[in-house]
Amino acid sequence: MRVISYGGGVQSSALVVLAALGKLGHVDAALYSNVGDDSEHPATNDYVRNVMTPWAAERGLPVIELRRTLKSGETQTLWQRMMEHEGEGLREPIPVYGEIGAPMSRSCTTDHKIRVVGKWLKERGVSKDNKAEVMIGISIDEFQRANNKKAMPYEVPLYPLLDLNLDRSNCMTIIRDAGLPVPPKSSCFFCPFHRPQVWQEMRRDQPELFEKAAQLEDKLIERRDVREKTRVYLTRFGKPIREAIQPAQEGMFDPGEGEFNNGQCDEGYCWT
Repeated sequence: MRVISYGGGVQSSALVVLAALGKLGHVDAALYSNVGDDSEHPATNDYVRNVMTPWAAERGLPVIELRRTLKSGETQTLWQRMMEHEGEGLREPIPVYGEIGAPMSRSCTTDHKIRVVGKWLKERGVSKDNKAEVMIGISIDEFQRANNKKAMPYEVPLYPLLDLNLDRSNCMTIIRDAGLPVPPKSSCFFCPFHRPQVWQEMRRDQPELFEKAAQLEDKLIERRDVREKTRVYLTRFGKPIREAIQPAQEGMFDPGEGEFNNGQCDEGYCWT
């Protein structure tokens, strides 16, 4: 089995385009692990569902949306888990910041992306003895991420963009040449890996989304205050995001398409 690990951003969208146009050989499907409609940035879900999925389907390539399913059979979004996970102790699924300003370890990628995709593959006969080839959207301007990718026992990671010597700008050209709009920058809207400028622009342009992220942070702080534990935050500034982030000024310099969130989540760092 050959699949694309699809994250909904530029590089992985370029992979879907190349596959749909028959330039990557046989590909069974592009797998989009949605961490939740209440968690993914709304623009990413809109692009995947209303732009890429129908376009690829017309060319014979299915884009399959996956979600985390619990043993009970219920689906669980990352937002739900963040708001209701008291039973997991104080380790947060996302890479929140403590008082020293460094991001803590996270499990969101593993639990809501890697294992979700792995479960789908295993249900279709993939195993350590019958591995799937998984195409990952890492381009030459971020080649070091390929070295950091740990292969799962049931997969053989492939990096077609590296093989084709394509960078992010080449990927944008591929998407445009196919007659498609370039996708928005992808990640969870409350991801602590966002650069300060992203938070600033969100507070200015999407205040309701910013406030929702602030409410999540309120919940994390409250939960720790009750247990008299050190507070955690969504930014490195050691204080609540409403205090740490002011709205961006109109016309603020935009450093470019590649400067979304420190390179930690955009375009497949989260494996899909």
